[in-house]
Amino acid sequence: MSFASLGLIDPIIRTLASLSYTAPTAVQSQAIPAVLAGRDVMAAAQTGTGKTAGFALPLLQRLVLEGQAASNGARSLVLVPTRELAEQVHDSFKAYGASLPLRTMVAYGGVSINPQMMRLRKGVDVLVATPGRLLDLVNQNALRLNGVQTLVLDEADRMLDLGFSRDIDKVLALLPRQRQTLLFSATFSDAIRVLADKLLRDPVSIEASPRNTTVKAIKQWIVPVDKKRKSELFLHLLKKHGWRQVLAFVKTRKGVDQLVDLLAAKGIAADSIHGDKPQPARLRALERFKAGEVRVLVATDVAARGLDIEELPVVVNVDLPIVAEDYVHRTGRTGRAGASGEAVSLVCADEVLQLAAIEMLTKQPLQRKDEDGFEPEHRVPQTNAAGQIVKKPKKPKKAKLAQGEAKVVQEDVRFRR
Repeated sequence: MSFASLGLIDPIIRTLASLSYTAPTAVQSQAIPAVLAGRDVMAAAQTGTGKTAGFALPLLQRLVLEGQAASNGARSLVLVPTRELAEQVHDSFKAYGASLPLRTMVAYGGVSINPQMMRLRKGVDVLVATPGRLLDLVNQNALRLNGVQTLVLDEADRMLDLGFSRDIDKVLALLPRQRQTLLFSATFSDAIRVLADKLLRDPVSIEASPRNTTVKAIKQWIVPVDKKRKSELFLHLLKKHGWRQVLAFVKTRKGVDQLVDLLAAKGIAADSIHGDKPQPARLRALERFKAGEVRVLVATDVAARGLDIEELPVVVNVDLPIVAEDYVHRTGRTGRAGASGEAVSLVCADEVLQLAAIEMLTKQPLQRKDEDGFEPEHRVPQTNAAGQIVKKPKKPKKAKLAQGEAKVVQEDVRFRR
């Protein structure tokens, strides 16, 4: 199958050829004709399989063939949960529409709102935005949403996880009722499916891969370790495997900064991305990582979606995510577009419930590999793909008693008739 057979026009076909896009992926081959036909779409596919092109290409075609943008308006609105994903999606629209006479822009917080307001004066054909900044623009009378023809919710489940549900409701109230609505994501939570039932009209349902699955090309395993030795183990694995580049996920912003400081002290080039860093600093960190100036990029889940890094060899979960779906998105930063990759998780006993939730979501138990010298004192209980803890950790054979502590021996007492 070719892109031309999907009904795309020659200017877009030529642009795709210049970008070395040879054939559509499974999600693209199903989504593009549906979007061109004006249908609502709910599409689930593994990360790195071309979801963005699945909605961007047909939207660009419809926009160039139909009408023009009004001042302070947008014809197509793409809502995304994070600034990084907003930049990535907008870059894709710019690349795919390079030969088309369309105006696109991206809007998110953390940067000055004035240039965004100025850009909107003439109107735009495509606006990619995070919910909070979008509403700021509306409240400043810089943007009207009554002309939106198509709404795209990209990674909407993450928006709900981040607490954007109220903002989404406010945005939906400002949009025309008669519109096309598209939901694209690697995972669809039950909450999103309830939302889809309310928003979508007779949608085309696309599941290019089983729901909530990880990419098959990724080699995944976990290393049991005590919580206090995670950073030490990470340094050990980095040296042992000689990984040239690693994207490491840590649960908290403080934990991110501590790991970056430790890496720097060991002479390892590292940088970070988290919610407390200004957006320009986050973008610089990402660009340095892409350019190979940084060996380790340490991030919170703000980077679990929206980072498109070519040939990233390894993702390390220093801490497991609290939301199981984020494991799919984290690991999806490697193994993109059919490439191979590795995803390693450092798991302590306190994280067994998170581990079980991940295995239940992905329907696959993760292989365990003990690392010599890092065997945990507090063993991680065995789990299965059903999300059950099947084996409790063994108690130590000999308990160490603190100096001066009394030893109490409890004897079994048997009562007989």
